[in-house]
Order: sequence, then structure tokens, then C-alpha cells
Amino acid sequence: MEIKKVVVIGSGTMGSGIAAQLCNANIPVVLLDLTTDISEKARERILKSRPPLLIDKSKINNISIGNINEDFKEVGEADWIVEAVVERIDIKHNIYEKIFKERKSGSIVSSNTSSIPIKVLSEKLSEEEKKDFCITHFFNPVRYMDLLEIVKNENNDLNKINSLKKFCEKDLGKGTLICNDTPGFLGNRIGVYAMQVAMTEAFKMKLTIEEADAVFGRPMGIPKTGVFGLYDLIGIDLMADVLKSFIKELPENDEFQQVAKEIPLVKKLIETGYTGRKGKGGFYRMNKIDNKKVLEGINLENGDYSISKKFNLGSEKMDIVNLINRKDKYGEYAWSVISKIIKYASSLVPGITDKFNDIDEAMRLGFNWTKGPFEILKEIGVKNFFEKIDAFENNKFLEDLSKTKDENFYGERQLYTELETLGKIKPKAIKLDKNNSAEIYRFNDFNIVEFTTKANALDYDSMDSLKNATDKPLIIINEAMQFSAGVNLSYTMDFANKGDLRSIEKFVRYFQETCKHLKYSKHPVISAPSGLALGGGFEVLCQSNFVVSHTNIVVGLVETIVGLIPAGGGCKEMLWRWSQTEEAKNDPDYAPLKVFDIIGYAKTATSAIEAEPLKYLKPEDKKIMSRNSLLSISKEILENNQEFTAPKECKFKLSGKPLKEKMIKLLEKLYNDKVILDHGMEVGKKLANVLSGGETSIDKELSEDDLYKLELDAFMNLIESQKTQERIKHTLATGKPLVN
Repeated sequence: MEIKKVVVIGSGTMGSGIAAQLCNANIPVVLLDLTTDISEKARERILKSRPPLLIDKSKINNISIGNINEDFKEVGEADWIVEAVVERIDIKHNIYEKIFKERKSGSIVSSNTSSIPIKVLSEKLSEEEKKDFCITHFFNPVRYMDLLEIVKNENNDLNKINSLKKFCEKDLGKGTLICNDTPGFLGNRIGVYAMQVAMTEAFKMKLTIEEADAVFGRPMGIPKTGVFGLYDLIGIDLMADVLKSFIKELPENDEFQQVAKEIPLVKKLIETGYTGRKGKGGFYRMNKIDNKKVLEGINLENGDYSISKKFNLGSEKMDIVNLINRKDKYGEYAWSVISKIIKYASSLVPGITDKFNDIDEAMRLGFNWTKGPFEILKEIGVKNFFEKIDAFENNKFLEDLSKTKDENFYGERQLYTELETLGKIKPKAIKLDKNNSAEIYRFNDFNIVEFTTKANALDYDSMDSLKNATDKPLIIINEAMQFSAGVNLSYTMDFANKGDLRSIEKFVRYFQETCKHLKYSKHPVISAPSGLALGGGFEVLCQSNFVVSHTNIVVGLVETIVGLIPAGGGCKEMLWRWSQTEEAKNDPDYAPLKVFDIIGYAKTATSAIEAEPLKYLKPEDKKIMSRNSLLSISKEILENNQEFTAPKECKFKLSGKPLKEKMIKLLEKLYNDKVILDHGMEVGKKLANVLSGGETSIDKELSEDDLYKLELDAFMNLIESQKTQERIKHTLATGKPLVN
């Protein structure tokens, strides 16, 4: 069936998020609530949301609003009706009665519930009505969380369920898993259990919250919030309600019951208003000492707060085997948590799903884990796992695996989608090379480079991999949350702290050479970004020949924030793009002034659609909703460009000194208005020198190499500066900019 119009009933956080994502997909949607005023306020919240729920503000025009009394007739025109009202079964049953009286024959009706079983939701529906009813459990925030769980019942029209799945995958960009009707479905059942194990084991083993978060974080392939940071982010009171629901729904002998027991300290935090970030604090809190904000952490034994000290485990890279083999309490904690998660997840197969790797996908898509429990088991190794594990009786999956000892038990990844994804082809591809920052794969007749550092920050090894992979057509793509957050500032500052500026200059030159090599390679180069593509990440992207972008990107040149200017060709490429406009043909200063504004203010776009007006992306760049389609569309471009020829080198004509003076006047106004301070002025002047062409005049022609040299000179001048180094150190330490 084709879905051309959707009605969402309930305009709270989830209803608004679902409506916004439908808007992003250009699907007309009607948002209904008790009153039109409530719906109108929800519409305004969507428009003003941060981070934005819309990929472009104009998408709001796809939404209409109304109320369930006067506008319920809209249900009769919808192909899909989504119920997202409060989690009260009596209210939901009343809504369903109205929907099924009004809806047109064959339309799909779904609930966005995260906790109520479908058998309870549908108990008052006729057998015929049950055919078209399911649960569509989106994760919050809907735009950014990839996971969607469709929960079916035994009466469903499976063709219709599969049709809805394909729509949600292709049009809404969701990683869509079909689940059985079990408590918590897939993601929350395992994800919440994992959080509870990590918490209860930390209490039991008397770890600090900083120690637990350092282990149950990046070293396990889990987001850096860890467990206690995540608890604070979600809300300690909300998590308590989630646990009560699991306790009620699960049998008494379910292992979840053990980790869901109320913890006195958690109860006390809720009672005293320490419910997490939305309250006065939680396991972590901000406090003022001598008029300065200080982060404090709670002592799990006595409930007292003290200044939080970041714990250094020695490595933030995911390395499960070394982590669990550590001969200290952190290795013991890691093994205890991981082994319990694997045992619990495997005990639920085939009860919650007969495809065990769907559990892994749920953890990746819904909780941003790098690997799910079964992939972690595969990484540990079957033999090693069974040598370390204790009893696992009544666990058919592990009992069978212990007999076969099959190290290749896993099979294929991402069975939930028919699309050819990076995750599916990596096991079949030839690994050509690997270093500390990237891997090169050969698949059929093209290469793939996947960055592998924290936030995919770029360094010398990253450039090596890019340069070495251009012997064939190349796709730069990865499975991580970010395409690349830019050049590794820690890497740069290590040299600066030693006074080794020559090594910094050597690296920047190599970065420039690599980007130029990508742009003019004899084979086409494609970048397929998702997530952050900032600074150096953008410079790799914009000097690729083609771009296939996920709509959920944050893209821009942000170097001025840390007291630098783009030096990998970012200034050059932006100048060239803006110089191709009609306005630039009539005014030679138009493009440089535009780029001065964009780079000077470190402007970013929060979607592929927003990126185009800034010229971070070009009209011909592909912009797609489904991240799972990045690779297949990149492959199509390669197939359609087998007679590829590299572009001609760019030439520039810039005004030089008169243009630079215009830019400095703009800076002086900002300085006088106290928008920028002393070092902001210096950074702005260096940027002005690059974008005006330095010692040039309008009758001279500059090459790309000339622009690269201007970028490099400005960058080196700034990195030597104490004030730039202060900015970088502050950002690395706090994650926030320093204005000096």
C-alpha cells in the first residue's frame, strides 16, 4: 500500500517528533490533540526545537493541525493513523474506538507505546480490525534515533506490516525491526537491562561513578555518557517508572527482576528532587564554589558529593578482549557486566526474536552501541567465552553454542534490511590495510575507507589511508555516529606543547596534499557523510568528486572557534563555490565577503538541506533520508561514472589589499560592539588575508596552490599564538569555546 497522508493523534514529545519526521519526508501529516491550541503550540515547538526536529524549517508546511472533536474526520482520509497519547489504556481504547469507526478501509492504525503489550492494546478490537493494528515504537528524538520497532500481533496482515516497514525504512530513514509482543520489545528490554547491570555491579564492586562510566562507555563501544551519566540524561525518576513497568510485566524468575530492585540511594535522589539533568542534578550535579561552576559526583556508598575527577582508564578505544582480561577491578567489572548482558540477551532467543542479530541492531540503532551483545561474544571468541563464563543452565542458545563451539556462529549482519549496507559488505570485502586511524577495504572493483578514531578525528594515519586508497574508485564512509569531527586537536597540541611546530606544518601540508590528491585523482572519490562533518572532515568531503549525504549531518568550517582558520583547502573550496554565483560575476568581492562571513562566524548547517544555501553542499550532491542507502547510492554513482575525468584546476582573481581593508572594517565594528575580543580580531585578520588573496591584485591569477599556501601560513601563525593554544586547551578540557 502507498502512504500519502498520515494522522498523528497526540502532540506531546513523541507525537510531535513523529509528525516532524513525516514532514521531513514530505508526507502530509495532520497533528490532532484535545484542542487546536495544544496542536498549534506543538507545531511552534517543532519549528523552534533544538536540536532541530526539521531538516529545513520550510518542511513545517507539510503539517496541519486540529483537535479530536472537530477535525476527527481527517482520520477517514489517512493511510496511516498513529496514536501517541498518554500511556493510559482506557484513553487509548476510547481513541481506537473512534479511529476504527472513522478510518477508511485498509488503513494502518498503530500505537507509539513503549511499554503496553499489543494484546492489551488490541483486546477490544475485532479480529478484522486487529489485522491492520500494530505498535510503531519510535525512539526519542525521532529525527536522530534510527531505531523503529514494529510490534506485530498474530492476526496481522503481514503484507501490510512489511509494506509499512519498507515505507518507514526508505521514506522516514528508520532502521526498522519487526518484533514479537514481549515486554520492552527488543531495544529497551536489553538496553535497560544493560544499564541496570552496569549500575548494580558498580554498587556491588564499590566503584566510583566516574570509574564505572569510564568502563561502561567508549571502551565497551558505548556512548561516553556511561551508565550514571545516561541515567541523569534520561531522568532518574523516569527510569524508576520504566523499571516498575518491567517488574509488573515480567515473570518473577526473569533475571531482569534481580537488577530492577529498588536501590535506596536512587529512591533518596528522587525524593529530594535529584532526578538528573532536568532536576537539581542526579549522580552528577553542578555546584558553585567560589562563584565558579564545578561538576560534582556522588559517592555511591554514603550519598555525599565531591568534585568529580575524570577517570582515565588508559584507552578510550573499543577493545573488549583486552578490557575483560585486565587484572584489576576494572577488568573484573567489565567482564561481570558484559557476561551478564550476553547471558541475558541470549536467554531471550527465540522468545523475543528468532533473529538474534536483530538484538544487536536494536542496540546499535536505539542505544548507539558500536556492537551488540552477540557481536561482542563473537569478538571475545566462543572458546574464550566458555572458558571464562560461569553457569548458563536453561539458556538454549548458549547450551547449543557450547556444544558446537562454532566460532562462525554469527552469520550475516543487518538481516532486518534488504539494502546493501556497509555493515553487510565488510565481512565479504578484502581488508587491504589498517592503521590506528582507518581501514581500507576492497569490494568488487572499488575501495572503501572507514575512519576508526574517536569521533573519526583526522591525523597523519587518516591521510595515509585516503591517499593509499585512490588506486581504485573510492567511497569514504563509516558506520560510526560521525563522518569526522575534524582534525585531531589533541594530536596537534601534543606537537605544540613540545614546541615542535615543524611537525604541525608537515602534517598540514600533507593534509593539503591528500585533499588535492582526492580531488584530482584519476578515479572518482565519493564521500558519504552522516553525523558531524566539521572542519577537516568537511575539507575531505568538499574535495571529493561526489557527495552522498544523509539528511542528518552537521556540517561546517568551525576552526575560528578554536583560534584557527581552515587550512586543508576549506577556504579555497568555499571561495570557488561562491565565485561561481551570478552575483560574483558582477562583483569580484562578493564571494570573498560571503565566505568571510560564513567561516568567520563558524556557521554550521544542521542538515543536508540547510547546507546547500551556505554552499557546504552543492545542488547536485545527493541528500537522502535513509542512512542505510548511503553505500548503494554511492555505488550507483560509480557505475554511472565509469568514464570519469578529474575536474580542471580552479583559478582565482582576488582584489587583495582593498578587499582586506573592507573585511577589517567589518572586524572593527564587531570589536567595538564587543562581539569579538582581541584574539578574535587577530583570527579575523588572518582569515581576511587568506580570502582577499594576500599580496595580490585583481589583475593577477592565483592557483589553488597559492590559496593552500595562504591557508598554511595563516594557520601556522595562529597555532604559534599563546591565545590560540589557550582556546584549544580550553575546548579540549571543557568541550566549550573560550572567547579571548
